[in-house]
Amino acid sequence: MKPWALPLMGALLLSACAEPEAPAPPPLKLDCALGFEALSAQIVAAPGMKPAVKERGEPFRYYNADGGQSSYMITEPGAPGHPAILKQQVTPAGVTNSGCAYGDEKGYAELVAYLEALAKARAK
Repeated sequence: MKPWALPLMGALLLSACAEPEAPAPPPLKLDCALGFEALSAQIVAAPGMKPAVKERGEPFRYYNADGGQSSYMITEPGAPGHPAILKQQVTPAGVTNSGCAYGDEKGYAELVAYLEALAKARAK
């Protein structure tokens, strides 16, 4: 056996024993019946959920799920349609939007239009 083969075999054996990476958790389903506060808390506490950097002056927070397949917008006071929660999901057919309108329906429609414009801008 060549002198360099032993360390190489050891490294290969160790890598073979390593646990595979866990898959990203499935996207959180929006249960609007929970209410704004409970659903917001569920999103924030979901495994693999990461808050996005909050842009100054934006009256909402974004949270991104591991794997980048879904993101959530939680409104804050002063946002159109507040209280509201919106979800963007990447699917084979494209980006889909869904959400829970707990406040003003016209304001909620503005938020949906905003997310759709963001999705179109990203697709370019």
